Amino acid sequence: MTPHRPSDDDAHTTLEEAFEAADDVPTNPELSDTIGAVIARRYGRREVLQGALGVGVVTALFGPAALTAPAAAGAKPAFAFDELAAGVDETHHVADGYEAHVLIRWGDPVLADAPAFDPRAQTADAQRKQFGYNNDYIAFFPLDETGTRGLLAVNHEYVSSEVMFPGLGGRPDKSDFVKITKEIAEVQMAAHGVSIVEIALENARWRTVPAGRYNRRIDAASTVMTVSGPAAGHARLKTTADATGTRLVGTLNNCAGGQTPWGTYLTGEENFHGYFWTDQKDEKGKRRTRGLGGPQRKSYDRYGVPGNWYNWGQHDARFNVDREPNEPNRFGWIVEIDPADPTSTPVKHTALGRFRHEGAEVIVNTDGRVVVYSGDDARFDYLYRFVSKGTYRPGDKAANMTLLREGTLSAARFNDDGTLSWLPLVHGQGPLTRENGFESQADVTIDARLAADLLKATPMDRPEDVQPHPGNGKVWVMLTNNSLRKPSQIDKANPRADNRFGHIIEMTAPGANHAADTFTWEIFIKCGDPKLAAVGAQWHPETSASGWFAAPDNCAIDARGRLWIATDRGGNWPRTGTTDGIYALETEGERRGLSKLFFRVPVGAEMCGPCFTPDDETLFVAVQHPAVDGVKNYKPFGRASTFEDPATRWPDFKPDMPPRPAIVAIRKTGGGKIA
Repeated sequence: MTPHRPSDDDAHTTLEEAFEAADDVPTNPELSDTIGAVIARRYGRREVLQGALGVGVVTALFGPAALTAPAAAGAKPAFAFDELAAGVDETHHVADGYEAHVLIRWGDPVLADAPAFDPRAQTADAQRKQFGYNNDYIAFFPLDETGTRGLLAVNHEYVSSEVMFPGLGGRPDKSDFVKITKEIAEVQMAAHGVSIVEIALENARWRTVPAGRYNRRIDAASTVMTVSGPAAGHARLKTTADATGTRLVGTLNNCAGGQTPWGTYLTGEENFHGYFWTDQKDEKGKRRTRGLGGPQRKSYDRYGVPGNWYNWGQHDARFNVDREPNEPNRFGWIVEIDPADPTSTPVKHTALGRFRHEGAEVIVNTDGRVVVYSGDDARFDYLYRFVSKGTYRPGDKAANMTLLREGTLSAARFNDDGTLSWLPLVHGQGPLTRENGFESQADVTIDARLAADLLKATPMDRPEDVQPHPGNGKVWVMLTNNSLRKPSQIDKANPRADNRFGHIIEMTAPGANHAADTFTWEIFIKCGDPKLAAVGAQWHPETSASGWFAAPDNCAIDARGRLWIATDRGGNWPRTGTTDGIYALETEGERRGLSKLFFRVPVGAEMCGPCFTPDDETLFVAVQHPAVDGVKNYKPFGRASTFEDPATRWPDFKPDMPPRPAIVAIRKTGGGKIA
């Protein structure tokens, strides 16, 4: 089955919760050997299920040092801060000794001629000049050697209409989007995409430069882009407005991303399928989500097109698959943007494959080639790697900006013996032939999911950020959750039924060669409350009640090579008793596997980002959709949020302002490196 548009009787009170539930239905039919099955075979079902960490399992997970808790107790922690207490309320919190200041909010000016923000009189023209909604991934680009000036590039993933627009109530889709007018839809489109904002450090505090010459807004409706790689100009990318298949308009559902060594920004288009619409309805009068697309029916169904999450297709033919059946093929890519040139044309790189991209983390390999890791953020989908054909040339930006046009895309197969095989998605090799529906490499990249299905890649539990360490060959994979795992699958399908907590896998590239055909892997963390044996969580034994987390999502590595995790519990945060946050996670030595809470968001928000300045003296984080997720279960509030009646009015706390997604800059009080 494919994702469905939330119906009137769905037990969800916000679009976010409904969309999350829609994606509970996987589109991958190839579920014979999931990552859970591999983990269960490798470590043993009984130990995994009961959380009974015997000597062999503990050693396999954390190394011999994890068995010496007394020695660990006397060791100096790598992260030098007093842990923040977990909890939930209407504002954000940071560890003692640190200051967290709101840097920029939805509606704040980006371009010099942006009008003052008026949430009750929004227009698309104004929003295209203002900071967009639901900020997610962040990248920082220094503008000088002092590190006091720089550019922030920020993704804007989607919109939370019920708290964004007045008069919609808690479920703007309840009457089949009747309240979402063309004018509102156009504002929604303008609020998507990317903001590039110049910032400066003044008196130990970061501030935006509203008239900065680099400032730019990139959106879903008006930004013209080009395309590179095997699918550029292919017939499946051609539309009524673009007979060449090379002039693409807009980017949307920009979730995580990456930075290149040559100074450009990569943004991943994730849940693009939800934006496409059909006028066709089934026998029950519900808008169809399957069996459309004509000759592309198999592709549509595998990608969940159309999702019917937004009604843009009622107002813009581009998003109506009945009228423009190829438009969905123009989304789901990695987009490269040059933040140093606000007149440059963004490029969608088809060689990196089309799927629900979560991140595009980049590393220069030992042989000079560029490697990009990305997860397909859906239950039972895959982990991917791209290796460029050409090599990186220090100082030659123009040449380096061609590196993502050509290379080898692979999907991961996790083997029972602790090895990982990278399976090249190359037309003509193995089953990727005309007989199986692949006429060329363009078809392979457009339908990367279908290609990976045939190669028997390992279905994963929502692979999100995939972060390579800059020096030691380690790569950490954030696996957020998979609530679809059933007890009947436990024996070999996966380690935990109803996995709402997620886990982290550590991969190792041999000799730090990220282009190697075979890696090794092990479970690093199994998330959840370690006090509950039934959860089967696996942490360092000294992890506190505030330090454990669930649903790892974004992550970052600071200049000292240390791992920081952002979580996304969604509407399930009441199960854990705390909001999402930033956690410092030890990866080496005696405290490997020890996690500490550093920052947490206001009620109903998701934690995104994070991003460090090169000197490690500032941590930028993104607070997304405050007042939205799970607020019915927040006892002081106890109902769904609306524009007029939100669970929190963070960060302004003014009666005339709704909650606003925002970027927060965290610095140590008095200066110095973080943690």
